[in-house]
Amino acid sequence: MSITISGLTKRFGQTEVLRGIELGVDRGELVALLGPSGSGKTTLLKIIAGLEWPDAGRLSVEGEDWLQLAAQDRRIGFVFQHYALFPHMRVRDNIGFGLSVRPRAARPGKAAIAAKVDELLHFLQIAHLANRYPTQLSGGQRQRVALGRALAIEPRVLLLDEPFGALDAAIRRDLRRWLRGVHDATGSTTIFVTHDQEEAFELADRVVVMGAGRIEQIGHADAIHDHPASPFVARFMGATVELPVTLHAGRAEGAGLDLSALPRRALPDGAANLFVRPQDITPIPDAAAPWRIASRSSTGAHLRLVVRAPDGAEAEADLPRRAVNAEALDPGAPVRLRIEAGTIFPAERRAALPVVTPISLKLESSR
Repeated sequence: MSITISGLTKRFGQTEVLRGIELGVDRGELVALLGPSGSGKTTLLKIIAGLEWPDAGRLSVEGEDWLQLAAQDRRIGFVFQHYALFPHMRVRDNIGFGLSVRPRAARPGKAAIAAKVDELLHFLQIAHLANRYPTQLSGGQRQRVALGRALAIEPRVLLLDEPFGALDAAIRRDLRRWLRGVHDATGSTTIFVTHDQEEAFELADRVVVMGAGRIEQIGHADAIHDHPASPFVARFMGATVELPVTLHAGRAEGAGLDLSALPRRALPDGAANLFVRPQDITPIPDAAAPWRIASRSSTGAHLRLVVRAPDGAEAEADLPRRAVNAEALDPGAPVRLRIEAGTIFPAERRAALPVVTPISLKLESSR
């Protein structure tokens, strides 16, 4: 089912949680809403599900106005982070629950429900767990049951809110690949929320990066990683080193910086900020350079360096230990910084303070 969202806003008290969201999701697409806590991604998911209502805007699915439909009429499959399984029901009954509580006129017969549950148990590779209770399952098994319950109603749209957030890293990786396979096999339109970049980029057809209630960028992994659309996206994607530079004819310049690897930018001359990841900084020993190694640590495979400029500015560099001459990078050694990749934005201008015109008061003497 194709989804169109336009001008969607939502407020909780004085807090603006969604600020004019514009988003289209194609039929059969798997889209990730990626962002830090408080960015509005879960609120957006709940509005699509009918669990929250916007203050303004439109939400349509296949041309139908979903803001006129109650949650139960949207036929949404929703998978929560903490499973929300019924502890007193066996796996089989949890999966069939959504079918068994339909209005009598739309409710399948017991045999049809049992057949659908059996189909999903085998599809999700949990048939051997059919008669167990949720407390007898691992976290990964519970998440499969939760997904089975969502799929049982043959949802028009499948929504997942941090579906693997409660699982350890190894299980998350396995379930990500498995979920992608489930999505491809069912052809459902799927939207899932995550704050995990690796998860979003591995799973999704497109990633929607959200921050402070706005959509900051929409795209594929490489485009967002290499060409962040805003300083917010650059920082969120790991460009944690920010260096002041000067732009001249599209080229960036900075004291002690080798920026020759950066392409020319179609930006105006003047002050700018360079956003770069520690992995894209290579310190080069140079007796005439202004930067100095402030500290050095090793993880075995990587060297972590902190370099400092004369004005006190610091930057971190992370480089393979065997790829460099570590002895030349002792604390105190002078280095220039070769920037392998980075993103440049014009310096953010601060709003000018209003000019206050003094008011002259002429007092008349009393008579």
